[in-house]
Amino acid sequence: MNKSDGMNYAPQGKSNAVVSHGEFPFAALGLDHGHIYGMCNGLMEAGATLAAVYDSDPEKVKQFTARYPGVKVASSEEEILQNPDIKLVASACIPVDRCDLGLRVLDHGKHYFADKPAFTRLDQLDKARKKTAETGLKWAIYYSERLHVESAIFAGELIKSGAIGRVVQVIGTGPHRANVNSRPAWFFDPAYYGGILCDIGSHQIEQFLYYVGAKDAKVLHSKVANYHFKQYPKFEDFGDATLVADNGATFYFRVDWFTPDGLGAWGDGRVMILGTDGYIEVRKYIDIARDKSSDHVYLVDHEGEKYFNPSGQVGFPFFGQLILDCLNGTENAMTQEHAFKAAELSIKAQQQALRIETPND
Repeated sequence: MNKSDGMNYAPQGKSNAVVSHGEFPFAALGLDHGHIYGMCNGLMEAGATLAAVYDSDPEKVKQFTARYPGVKVASSEEEILQNPDIKLVASACIPVDRCDLGLRVLDHGKHYFADKPAFTRLDQLDKARKKTAETGLKWAIYYSERLHVESAIFAGELIKSGAIGRVVQVIGTGPHRANVNSRPAWFFDPAYYGGILCDIGSHQIEQFLYYVGAKDAKVLHSKVANYHFKQYPKFEDFGDATLVADNGATFYFRVDWFTPDGLGAWGDGRVMILGTDGYIEVRKYIDIARDKSSDHVYLVDHEGEKYFNPSGQVGFPFFGQLILDCLNGTENAMTQEHAFKAAELSIKAQQQALRIETPND
């Protein structure tokens, strides 16, 4: 687990198998983003069996097989899609290509688990909605900044227990370290990654919908800019947005690529959750200048001030729930509409964003 590099940050947790070995074989198809390692870790810890891998780049496959020795290297995408034993395909291919791959996966009778952003355009999302309705198969999305962070999961449990009453407002920050020298060319072109609000903003919007219990929301305002990385004129290194949910809760979030080298993590991701009877602050990856470990949760209610560190205690239940949802046709991990709604709102925030013009633009 590389805590300094967000692209290759791959959390590991305790094994908590919900199926026996061989009961839920899956394949990795498309290794363009390092999130594929977190996706595979989560599935394997929940009992899934990594049956095969394919990518057109032999070097990426070499790195993958070094991490997961013994996995079979497929000769083509088609070999994986035609394999009747594989139940799910996980992919972190280039974002613009994730939808078309997902359509092919579902057409071959398999569930699909895509890295975020799963879509870069609304027409892609429309196709995915139609395909899932047609096939009844899952199109899961790896919103890792909630699903693969124990403090974020624990905050959800506190909210469900009524610890802060009704949630009325959320503030989210998602700073990231750019590491521009190790990024592929597509990383700097929104035509390939969808733009900053579509990409890393999708984490923020998903957690907002979840924490406030909303089914829909409206994007009120959004902005993007390229303040610093002028050598990449199409790149967006800053974005923010304001939303209001269908239940009246409001949300402001900011995402950026300005994490300084002095921080002991790839980003100081935080969320502030305001309720009618208290508030929660989650410091996901670090408590700056105090504690370099992850998962710091602060709660203030009518009884006083409380601190929790749920690291190693909560686990990552999403992955086991997803496996069982695929096998049983349930929706306990995440409803299909919730996954798609977060993607939809992220794209809308991106589409209507004001581009701030800065010096040298």
